Amino acid sequence: MRFCMVTTYYPPYHFGGDATYVHALSRALVGLGHQVEVMHCVDAYRLKQGDPMPLREVADAGIVVHRLKSRFGFLSPLITQQTGHPGLKARAQRAVFRRSFDVVHFHNISLVGGPAIIPWSRAPVTLYTLHEHWLLCPTHIFWKNRSRACDHQTCFTCSLISGIPPQLWRYTRLVGRAVTHADLLFAPSEYTATRHRNAGLKAPIQVLPLYSAIAPQTLSPPPQRARPRFLYVGRLIESKGIGPLLEEFANLPAYDLDVIGDGDLRRKLERRFGRCQNIHFLGQIPQPELVGAYRNATALVFPSLAPETFGLSIVEAFACGTPAVVRDAGGCREPIDATGGGLVYRTSEELRTALSRLANEPELRESLAICAREGFLRLYTPQRHIEAYLAHVAAIRAAKGIH
Repeated sequence: MRFCMVTTYYPPYHFGGDATYVHALSRALVGLGHQVEVMHCVDAYRLKQGDPMPLREVADAGIVVHRLKSRFGFLSPLITQQTGHPGLKARAQRAVFRRSFDVVHFHNISLVGGPAIIPWSRAPVTLYTLHEHWLLCPTHIFWKNRSRACDHQTCFTCSLISGIPPQLWRYTRLVGRAVTHADLLFAPSEYTATRHRNAGLKAPIQVLPLYSAIAPQTLSPPPQRARPRFLYVGRLIESKGIGPLLEEFANLPAYDLDVIGDGDLRRKLERRFGRCQNIHFLGQIPQPELVGAYRNATALVFPSLAPETFGLSIVEAFACGTPAVVRDAGGCREPIDATGGGLVYRTSEELRTALSRLANEPELRESLAICAREGFLRLYTPQRHIEAYLAHVAAIRAAKGIH
């Protein structure tokens, strides 16, 4: 079959897990003999990153990539953000959609086309993955006024406070009409599915947890640790809870914390916590090297303050036989509930208790690690994901009488 992936960001022009997933999914489909094309917006990356080029290229392994660029630069994604339509990218995108595809799969389309691009799919099967809560929230993540998880909707004022140009199209029926053209919405978690169903979206929604290319077939014995070493992997932004986490570890000198990732807060956090001998800022590292980082960790800590759609780094830790300590926020606790591969906390006191137990009860840590790895093999392997993904595609085709 011929697949088209539509996404704002795609490696190496990307920042987070949605682009990593699109790349992994595309490579997996190509590996099975399918043809895959990806369409994404380079101008959107440059708008947020500033630097015209990413640090490193990636191997696309037979994937055809359409990197959309406009001579008007940042105005292209800005027009899309404001109107909910492709705008300056329309001609290039229509040329791609005119190609014959069996499946068009939309991902994060916030700056590559907006909701209005969904009906442009001419494919027999049209899919959409809810990587974030963007269909429902201008901040994408229910993060209110740059300070806390959203408790009730005040989207216009929240956008202003958050530095996001208000989007008047959100007060129309554009989103509701657009998603009806999708045959199926994939939600990474039950929490995300329920939240979107309760918002009144009419398209069918099925839960399909994400996966990562990090999936070691075998694991070497974990290293002997002189000190408990915990790990954070993610963007260094306020909603991820990295600030409060570092404050906790600044007062826990007996425990090391490795921080992997980059983001708006990185320089500020490095200045504030740089003198803490137990906190180590490692920046971004290539994905293959994450296996060693996970294996060296007593546990991953996932401290998000905003309600997550999933928690990709949690599944990556599980793949490496490493348990996770997860703050109860949205759908990120679901891998813990499904596998028993970690601990869930709500308060700082509960976090400190969880860290202490993992550091001082080796039997507990080992049992959680076993549950994490077994849970990954049972629920979150690439093979399981791709099989479920293609089964959904086949079911849609069969319901339409397509053979």
